[in-house]
Amino acid sequence: MDIKNFRAAIAQIAEEKGILKEQIIESIETAIAAAYKKDYGKKGQIIKAKLDLTSGEVKFERVQLVVDKDMIYSEEEEEELRKKGEEIKEESEEGKKIHFNSEKHIMIEEAKKIKSKIKPGEELETELETKKDYGRIAAQTAKQVIMQKIREAEKDTVFADFKKKEGELISGIIQRIEHNMIFVDMGKTIGVLPREEQVQGEFYRPGQRLKTIVLRVEKSTKGPSIVLSRAYPKIVSKLFELEVPEIASGQVEIKSIAREAGSRTKIAVSSKEQEVDPIGAMIGQRGTRVMAVINELGGEKIDIIAYSEDPGEFIKNALSPAKVLDVKIMPKNMALAIVPDDQLSLAIGKEGQNVRLAAKLTNWKIDVRSELNEEAEEAQKEKKEEEEKVE
Repeated sequence: MDIKNFRAAIAQIAEEKGILKEQIIESIETAIAAAYKKDYGKKGQIIKAKLDLTSGEVKFERVQLVVDKDMIYSEEEEEELRKKGEEIKEESEEGKKIHFNSEKHIMIEEAKKIKSKIKPGEELETELETKKDYGRIAAQTAKQVIMQKIREAEKDTVFADFKKKEGELISGIIQRIEHNMIFVDMGKTIGVLPREEQVQGEFYRPGQRLKTIVLRVEKSTKGPSIVLSRAYPKIVSKLFELEVPEIASGQVEIKSIAREAGSRTKIAVSSKEQEVDPIGAMIGQRGTRVMAVINELGGEKIDIIAYSEDPGEFIKNALSPAKVLDVKIMPKNMALAIVPDDQLSLAIGKEGQNVRLAAKLTNWKIDVRSELNEEAEEAQKEKKEEEEKVE
């Protein structure tokens, strides 16, 4: 073997596939062991190969699990299980007995003759004769094993990379659209933007560059399954992080977000430094920063409001652009917002959207009433109290 070129080939494959050299060497060792077993081994044997990258030599070992009588079924026990139709396994499971197979297992008494300090449950490795000649079928088996192992390692690497990116903003190019499912090319793999994570009213086309949030990454038989989202509220905060340096530096903090994707978003911000105006920082000079986010979201309206530790003040701000006269904090996380009569429809919003988003943003149940209605109700209440006193 030309070991120098062999090592160079391993390094090249590792770089191209984005996987570790150790994983490639492991796949080669597995393949050589499979070829050895095909030509020289026996059914049921577990054979390991160890490749020395300095000399190019390969050593082979047979692996057997060391067992005692308590770990295996007796002939009577096996017969009883067969009558019941129960499966008798050769692979060990915690707390369960196994069927003894002389190719896979070795009794403790025999094992101690080879290695005196070995214990039941441990593996005994015995060196096998090294072989260098393999048949065509064994070589083909080795090739298939190597390709399969490299593909598996590549999938694992992609999964690990994207698992770290869950909740992060990522850019990709739309590859194709099938049955309302959008497939996005993200370089190493393809992500899926399902219908429920798309924004109503947005238009998507193949070849379009798209920013999405990595919603979740799961393992599947075909490789990593990467679910993307354009509707998830966090995409708004991530887009602002790109546009507003004060967020990255920690001067401005996004406290909460309430979003109805494609229509409107409310975002509450605060500043950790008195000299920094959080709302001004988010809007940017002549609105350049907020407009960049709005354009990325296809014209979605964005209300930026000041966060406050005082619930009453926070609720007042959250109902913006409506003017709120007073907020009464009630039991059970309820709040009553009093607004001028001409501001009632603005405070509630179209189909209740403004008050609904304000409630999500503040995590308070908000009831909005006009000043006149509240005065009339107060007068009626006072009148009733007076009548009760007279009675």
